[in-house]
Amino acid sequence: MTTRFNLTPLFRQSVGFDRFNDLFENVFQHQETNGNGYPPYNIEKSGDNAYIITMAVAGFKDDDLEISVKKDTLTVAGKIQEKEADENVQFLYRGIATRAFERHFRLADHVEVENADLDHGLLKIKLVRHIPKEELVKKISINK
Repeated sequence: MTTRFNLTPLFRQSVGFDRFNDLFENVFQHQETNGNGYPPYNIEKSGDNAYIITMAVAGFKDDDLEISVKKDTLTVAGKIQEKEADENVQFLYRGIATRAFERHFRLADHVEVENADLDHGLLKIKLVRHIPKEELVKKISINK
């Protein structure tokens, strides 16, 4: 019997990597705290050095969300502030998840959070990679 590993979660949690060896380095070390996929998210490459993480956070206000970066890890956490229950409201079905969550994304070298916006229940975190001049490829001309 052959064991197969699904590496899809690894690929969708690493932002700004262009080399496969960087992706595989952390395959068994970093597990999601939410194995259930909540909240859902997309990662887009919007330019050569620009990325956008979009998270569906319906029901959360900006005060309920916390975005932080420590070393090479971007953490997005959400917890709805407790509010007084309305005695006149009785839920017959509650399908909008408002439970607390914490998501971690590993960032490549020189990837920084540019800004974050919350609009219509979607949290968009814009990332950009600033490559230092000393690390850029330098073209050397050949003397004739």
